[in-house]
Amino acid sequence: MIHQLTYLQAIVIGLIQGLTELFPISSLGHTVLIPSWLGGSWAALVSEESRPESPYLAFVVGLHLATALALIGYYWREWLRLIRGLVTSLIARRVDTPEQRLAWLIVIATIPVGIAGLALEHTFRVLFAKPEAAAAFLMVNGGILLLGERYRRRASTGARAATGDPAPAAAGAASSAGTAPASRAPVTGAGPAVRVAAAAGTPGGAAPAVTVGASSPAAPPSDTSKASDNSKRRGSGGQPRSGPGHEPIDELSERRLAAVGWRSALWIGAAQILALFAGISREGVTMAGGLVRGLNHEDAMRFSFLLSTPVILAAGALKIPDLTGSLGAGIRGQVIVGSVAAAATALFAIIFLSRYFRTRTLTPFAMYCLAAGLISLIRFI
Repeated sequence: MIHQLTYLQAIVIGLIQGLTELFPISSLGHTVLIPSWLGGSWAALVSEESRPESPYLAFVVGLHLATALALIGYYWREWLRLIRGLVTSLIARRVDTPEQRLAWLIVIATIPVGIAGLALEHTFRVLFAKPEAAAAFLMVNGGILLLGERYRRRASTGARAATGDPAPAAAGAASSAGTAPASRAPVTGAGPAVRVAAAAGTPGGAAPAVTVGASSPAAPPSDTSKASDNSKRRGSGGQPRSGPGHEPIDELSERRLAAVGWRSALWIGAAQILALFAGISREGVTMAGGLVRGLNHEDAMRFSFLLSTPVILAAGALKIPDLTGSLGAGIRGQVIVGSVAAAATALFAIIFLSRYFRTRTLTPFAMYCLAAGLISLIRFI
């Protein structure tokens, strides 16, 4: 039994977990580092986590369930379409629509991390749930985010050069300031030819126009009136509003993600294995992988959330027997209040990041991880 886990600690840790699980800065790393920085009974929680049967570890992982439920609640329309696509594809024994294709890409991408998680998750969390290791891996996470951004900028520059559309000087300045520059970038992978024409300078960070099929002309980037109208049709929390003659924005994103291809989806999904190390963010590595594979920041975030939902849900669900058994004795009330706190900050994180990544990049998060990791490493070594 963890005698030192108070309700205040449960709420604070829940708030931290829900926020940092979806921000690309590692929830497990922060649930190790922040209590270690606070010291006293907070640091004692981290020492509990290194034990093979740790109630605190079960508590922290159990909070994942609340985070997953927040993701499902926010993207419930998307998940209904994907589940319907998966079922209809199984019945028809073929893949025809973007929702069917995307559903299968998520299944394929989940296989590597599912196998690795079942085999190594508990061992890795026990071995590396130490402040020194978490600080070092947090710096690694920052490096991964920077590499993803660097590759994305190179790909965008190459695509502009290939189409004879040189990048304006302002785009480079915006990128260095943490703002995502508008660009034309190919989305690679199997499926129909897809060209994404980013709507440069459109108000509200409107979704880019998409052309599916080699023979369909793409909407010009300068057509800001249509982009502005699409932006106005986006509902609260990023959910689309349909209207005559307009395709919902999330369905456009669904088409782009469905064109990623199974090899890229497998590669991006496998990157989640790195999140078994405390300090490396699941959302961070999958977003960086999405950028490397040609996705823009908003689509990379959306794909990351869709890929991580079943993994986070499974991780939390697997801890339910522990929390209802002997490990949960004396802390079930703390689990409930911590889960409520985690769900609240997870919902905030989803809404914030859905707007943030329309125009900005991973660079600020990368700099934070490098600085926080270095300071923590010096402190604990």
